Amino acid sequence: MDRSLLSGDEAVALAALHAGVILGTGYPGTPSTEILEAFFELGGKAQWAPNEKVALEVGLGAAFAGGRALVTMKHVGLNVAADPLFTAAYTGVSGALVVVSADDPGMASSQNEQDNRHYAVAAGLPMVEPADAQQAYDYFLHAITISERWGIPVIFRMTTRVCHSKSVVISGRTEIAPPGPTHFEHDLPDRVMIPAYARPAHKRLRAKLAEIAAWGETCELNREIPADATAAGAAYTTLGLVASGVSVLHAAEAAPGARILALGLTYPLPIERVRAFAGSVDRCVVIEEGDPVMTDTFHAAGIDLEGKPETYRFGELNVGRVRRILGHDALEERPVPTGKAPELCSACPYHTVYNTLRKHDCIGAGDIGCYSLGVLPPYQVMDTLVDMGASIPVGLGLRHALPDEQARRVVSIIGDSTFIHSGIPGLVEMIYNPPPTGHVVIVLDNGTTAMTGQQEHPATGRTMEHTRTGHVSIEGVAQALGIPSVTVMDPYEDPDTFERLLIERLAARELSVIVARRPCVLAAADIRRWEQAAAAAANPIQMAPEAAVAAAGAATGGAA
Repeated sequence: MDRSLLSGDEAVALAALHAGVILGTGYPGTPSTEILEAFFELGGKAQWAPNEKVALEVGLGAAFAGGRALVTMKHVGLNVAADPLFTAAYTGVSGALVVVSADDPGMASSQNEQDNRHYAVAAGLPMVEPADAQQAYDYFLHAITISERWGIPVIFRMTTRVCHSKSVVISGRTEIAPPGPTHFEHDLPDRVMIPAYARPAHKRLRAKLAEIAAWGETCELNREIPADATAAGAAYTTLGLVASGVSVLHAAEAAPGARILALGLTYPLPIERVRAFAGSVDRCVVIEEGDPVMTDTFHAAGIDLEGKPETYRFGELNVGRVRRILGHDALEERPVPTGKAPELCSACPYHTVYNTLRKHDCIGAGDIGCYSLGVLPPYQVMDTLVDMGASIPVGLGLRHALPDEQARRVVSIIGDSTFIHSGIPGLVEMIYNPPPTGHVVIVLDNGTTAMTGQQEHPATGRTMEHTRTGHVSIEGVAQALGIPSVTVMDPYEDPDTFERLLIERLAARELSVIVARRPCVLAAADIRRWEQAAAAAANPIQMAPEAAVAAAGAATGGAA
């Protein structure tokens, strides 16, 4: 057995390696991003997908082939992947498929704090939740086993604290069977979800869930933590707490003398085990972060226990908040002190764009990325922000609805990675249903997925390991779709030309795309190095032998 100090994300990556995961795929999004990056660094096969839906479908294909697959995303990413997720519950898998949903209670870096435990119930998929890095390692191996045993995808729900907090991880103590060989078997009734096949598949799914529920009543993922007899507060000896995820740790520290039923399999929930546990204590309280998912389920089953006051539905739990819950303190909490507001880097190429948009009183339909900081002073020109890819359709809707004078000031603002993720359908809509005033789309192309840590994407033309691959041209896509006016320029280098171009496009009643291209200041040096290394690897004869070897080594992560 080996001991390592790992974050929850790194622990999942290590478990995936030890489980023989054949492919890890996903879309970068805090707090899940580091899973695939760590898996790649450990030697696993990992790749970034254009978006979460594509990632899940690729992972599903690998699992149809009998392989073990890992798909990662943040909580809002599961919304994008929901279409295949629900039907994958019907098709099942031949190998194993674990889908990581990294939730963000408190919205440290997200536009909402949705609780993705609802997805397990809605889609009918088992859900496993670790409390710390050790459990992230151990429970991932259990998730693989569950997926293979019942031939079903498993949702692996983590939260920000579990993803990013580090603790000692002992690997090798949880056994898992070695992966089998990949092979495809024709099975049309299981894999082709036309209605005639989907109806019996739904019945098979519910039968699987019933078996998993029965197994969950006694499985080791759900365990009781006995009361600490030496802890101060003997009154807690008649208190029982039911918790999952990081809330287990908060509960143990807040009430050291309480008995805790720690749930690692949170769908299907072990109803009868919880019923027995609640009946064995004088007071039973559910400690859960986010929505009262478990509380509502237990109440619906007729179990007598307490939930939390509504005020604790918002934000992360902590030890102090758990103590207040146990003390029936439902008073309004003091606001959390705010730190320094985030801001664009001083040398960010977006400054010129936002300064020009503000100067001309534009109405900005925005998107997810670094450029969302344009909503803050001094610019405040990001008027809407909903979800990935919404900028173009929302801007079109504004143009259709507003009077002419306002409509002609609407601009859609989207980044390069977000454009690839879900911006292209918006351009299709723009061509198909153009507003009478035309429209202006600005693609802020900084050559990386900057907000999550400079990851690659299809428009960079580099893989996760920064080697060259197929390159998607943003302007080429716009031109191929038939956008009549497409311009590529560097507004940072020539702000006056950019301003004249924007004024011209706002005045014209035609569809327009401006690709504002300049590398992110934080990634520019790395991008130059990767491009030089790739060029050297492709044409080593044109370089001195020593330089060619060094560059080729850089392009392959030092393997040359």
